Amino acid sequence: MSLFGIAGVAFAYLLGSIPTGYLAGRLRGIDIREHGSGSTGATNVLRTLGKGPALAVLVVDVLKGVAAILLARWLFPWLQAPAAWLPWTVCLCGLAVLLGHSRSIWLGFTGGKSAATGLGVLLALSWPVGIGAAAVFLAVLALVRIVSLASMLAAVTAAILVCVLPEPLPSRLLVIAGGLYVLALHRANIARLLAGTEPKVGRSSA
Repeated sequence: MSLFGIAGVAFAYLLGSIPTGYLAGRLRGIDIREHGSGSTGATNVLRTLGKGPALAVLVVDVLKGVAAILLARWLFPWLQAPAAWLPWTVCLCGLAVLLGHSRSIWLGFTGGKSAATGLGVLLALSWPVGIGAAAVFLAVLALVRIVSLASMLAAVTAAILVCVLPEPLPSRLLVIAGGLYVLALHRANIARLLAGTEPKVGRSSA
């Protein structure tokens, strides 16, 4: 990969690293990491700061994922690389923005669960996969009101859809790897789900 490609992946990581939830907390005079679940994601912002800040954080986090993919495609001509490399470059930038969101360089390599940013990546990469994952998320959330479960099932749905639809191999690898990463970030949530202690929307996190 050329210097332009490396710079693009690094930029995607830094874009993902923008700590939206943390900044929203700072605007209210608190460190969001010291409240609720300790995550900087929109769900913890909702429980701690309310609907308005949570919606703003959600939208920005989704846009980070969208921007990483669109910028990778826009900057690719500067690489002066074979066109066949484009899907792989996009794949690396997609993974980088997810890593940046959950392991932000500005927060000591901590952050959120990358679900919202992952949705942005999906929407920019393949809107049918993104819409399908979002639909499953909303349906599960409406039924059980557990954001973590909805996020994990949406990640699984995205992995299934990207394999069923005629998507290129790099896109399939990105979505599957990203889905597995999101599931791994939800390890504590899985333990609470099995124990029956995972909070629902409208309840405070332990």
